[in-house]
Amino acid sequence: MRSEDTKLIRLEDYRPSDWLIDTVDLDISLYPVKTRVRALLGLRPNPAGQPDAPLVLDGDELSLSALLLDGLPVETNAYSVTPQGLTLHAPPARRFTLTIDTEIDPSANTKLMGLYRSSGVYCTQCEADGFRRISYFLDRPDIMSVYTVRLEAAQAEAPVLLSNGNLVAAGQVPGGERHFAVWHDPHPKPAYLFALVGGALDVVRQDYVTADGRSVELAVYVEPGKADRAGWAMDCLVRCMRWDERVFGRNYDLDMFNVVAVSDFNMGAMENKGLNIFNDKYVLADPQTASDGDYASIEAIIAHEYFHNWTGNRITCRDWFQLCLKEGLTVFRDQEFSSDERSRPVKRIADVRTLRTTQFSEDAGPLAHPVRPRAYKEINNFYTPTVYEKGAEIIRMLKLLVGDDAFRAGMDLYFLRCDGMAATIEDFLACFAETSGRELAAFARWYEQSGTPTIVASGHYDAAARSYTLDLAQTTAPTPGQPDKVPVVLPIVLGLVGAGGDLPLQTTSPAYAGAGMIVLDQACLSVTFTDVAEPPIPSLLRGFSAPVRLELDLGDAELLRLFSADSDPFNRWQAWQTVASRALVSAGRDPAKHDTLAMSAAAMADVLGVFLRDQAPADPAFAAQVLRLPSLGDIAREIGRDVDPDAIFAAHRGLSAELGRRLGPQLLALRDALDTQTRYSPDAASAGRRALRNEGLGLIAIAAPQEGARLAEAQFSTADNLTDRLAALAAMTLVPGEAREALIARFAQSCAAEPLVMDKWLMAQALIPERATLDRVRTLMQHPAFSLGNPNRVRALIGGFAANMTQFNRPDGEGYGFIADMVIALDRTNPQIASRLLGSFKSWRMLEPGRKALAEARLAMVAQTPNLSRDVADIAERTLA
Repeated sequence: MRSEDTKLIRLEDYRPSDWLIDTVDLDISLYPVKTRVRALLGLRPNPAGQPDAPLVLDGDELSLSALLLDGLPVETNAYSVTPQGLTLHAPPARRFTLTIDTEIDPSANTKLMGLYRSSGVYCTQCEADGFRRISYFLDRPDIMSVYTVRLEAAQAEAPVLLSNGNLVAAGQVPGGERHFAVWHDPHPKPAYLFALVGGALDVVRQDYVTADGRSVELAVYVEPGKADRAGWAMDCLVRCMRWDERVFGRNYDLDMFNVVAVSDFNMGAMENKGLNIFNDKYVLADPQTASDGDYASIEAIIAHEYFHNWTGNRITCRDWFQLCLKEGLTVFRDQEFSSDERSRPVKRIADVRTLRTTQFSEDAGPLAHPVRPRAYKEINNFYTPTVYEKGAEIIRMLKLLVGDDAFRAGMDLYFLRCDGMAATIEDFLACFAETSGRELAAFARWYEQSGTPTIVASGHYDAAARSYTLDLAQTTAPTPGQPDKVPVVLPIVLGLVGAGGDLPLQTTSPAYAGAGMIVLDQACLSVTFTDVAEPPIPSLLRGFSAPVRLELDLGDAELLRLFSADSDPFNRWQAWQTVASRALVSAGRDPAKHDTLAMSAAAMADVLGVFLRDQAPADPAFAAQVLRLPSLGDIAREIGRDVDPDAIFAAHRGLSAELGRRLGPQLLALRDALDTQTRYSPDAASAGRRALRNEGLGLIAIAAPQEGARLAEAQFSTADNLTDRLAALAAMTLVPGEAREALIARFAQSCAAEPLVMDKWLMAQALIPERATLDRVRTLMQHPAFSLGNPNRVRALIGGFAANMTQFNRPDGEGYGFIADMVIALDRTNPQIASRLLGSFKSWRMLEPGRKALAEARLAMVAQTPNLSRDVADIAERTLA
């Protein structure tokens, strides 16, 4: 099937390295095709390792030029070397230095891992194991070293030379055409956090003084001519540094902090110590080239990578099985930052939408895995929503369980105890067990068990006893490799809602933790609340207190009452979503029930109309979330088996049209009321007003296509920002015809020189739910705006089509064939992007039999392709298993 090694790596097989590398001195001479790397490693035996063990260094497509031990050449019979590794058979049983000279070709590195040169810029990406593509090394996260890096390059080609830490020297190389810079990072770090950048870049600088008095020079580097778009990123950086000082007590620890935006990058961003490298889509912003969503994403991702300075860099992972220790924790931190900067309820709703769309679907398919997996073949395939988003939910539950004070104390203890360490989940949880006095062994099951738990809840009111009994049961369906599940610890924040609002909670149940929270840590539980004056409606999982599915025996009328009366904003939104989801699931399962959508829409529209009149103007961002129905993927996941994507789409479109028709005049009036014609601002309040106006435009376009087209054209022509132009384009894609094609052409003409905006243009067309879309996508692959070699372009057009539920899942199988062909083509040049694209097949088993067979055949074709990369072979094997 493939030529690359696919050895299974198991957590249980972990053992410390036999050797340690205390210092790394790198001398790198940058040339486009023959970059020279000299690595001087200061090694010593690890007291925890095996004595007299050989020194085995990792490599990946390397060419060794020279090898010196303590400055002297090593005899050829004393070592063995291949492009994939170097072994020193009998190294000294003492401290020694090893000098390794390699030569690499950055311009030929299309994998964009290790050191590569793209768009004229030298750049690195070393997580998870890219450093071995630069030099032979112990490329594992528990090898932490102090780095000193000398970079040299042609002054004209790379006037900017950056690496980790502080700049300690710079100057001209004799001869005048080349220059050098020396960087030193005093904080030990693993190789995956090494970084360098060399190129012609513009810069925006700002001085910053930390809470403990350190002066720091902040800098954001961008492509020439784009410095005016770096201001928002700098603003976000300053705000998140202050927030981390205030909320977590973390100060920055170097004299410089550099952010670099590059256009060719596999990841969103990378937290290299002191030198964060970003995909330029998460740095560059102005009203004409970035949407409100882009501004919010930049804010969150700038914060995420900065927060890694402590949760990921100062404290790193012992091994890659602990990946969630840095990623889940840091996602939680960036979510909290964004919540404080924006609307906490709206941010929570947005995060839960993402969790359900990405992580719940992963849990429901063949790629399900625990937050801390027990084994892997390719670690790049475990940078997943489970590790990131579910990992963050575990931290959120931990905070609920131990309380705010013990959580902060636990974090302080973690930073104190584990600073400079490569830590484990056990190290982390031990800090909170100590500060809270709680036993957390049962809670740790969240890290070991895959799948999304389901809570089944029902309640009974006893009028004579004035009591209400709530029955709860939890189950988790079998997942790959884990057929048997055990109960997990579930914090359930709740309220009882009466006619006048929340009722007092009184109970003697030991499961009640106070502050409106029950802890469900067994298979089933009954809790009786006393002195309940009237029959209540239970409001469970307030704030989405646990990442679970909830089955609650409430009728639509009761849910609509919660939507109107619940004091918890998340559960108000959730009640509405549940009503909509029930209608869509019913019609999606049985197209004959599409007629019932009108009845559901009538009841929903009555309640929604009151909400839009009385409450939407005061909180437009929340109202926009309410107007957005559950996604097609959400409905498919709820149906679970024999899914017909066309039936789901028809149900979704039908309910949207009914709501749009019934609420059309009100939506038009809201659009007018919210159209303040003020100068664009990315602040949360302004973004919320635009969001509500544009959600309304989408519903109008579905309900009344001609009116929607008229509004979209007018909005496109008068908009002073990309958000409103994109919303106009999206609405117009719902209305086939010449007017749509004309607007698509106008959009391209207006932004032809802006690749990031053209990505949105490509994706908008890839998402059109029409049979002709596949031909459109194939044609767009020949457009000058598209390049198969740029990850952003691929994600926009090819990834956009893979996210098009009806067209990727065409009943003739052509959508599957197209994506499979693209995976095979991309695997030859960029396996990481190819494997992520193959992940679009993750839900194939829930499809109806015809589509299921076609998808399986295309997956099998990919799996049987000769010489697949580890990345793609692993995903194909697991998806088919």
